[in-house]
Amino acid sequence: MKSKIKILFALVLCSLHSLAQGNEDVEMADLLRQDGKIYTVVFGLVVILTAMIILLIRVDRKLFRIEQDFKREKKA
Repeated sequence: MKSKIKILFALVLCSLHSLAQGNEDVEMADLLRQDGKIYTVVFGLVVILTAMIILLIRVDRKLFRIEQDFKREKKA
């Protein structure tokens, strides 16, 4: 029970810290927008996330097939 309270307290402290930050402009993001490089960054992120999703789907399908084979062998 105490560990759950500690975790909850840590999460509350983390969220309070993020609320305390001001609304300052990020210079790097402004510079990337001006140079047009922000689209390159976004494209790279999209490619990486798409690859991760495809990988997870393939692993899930393979695992499903292995589970089905295991169930068939267990019945026989």
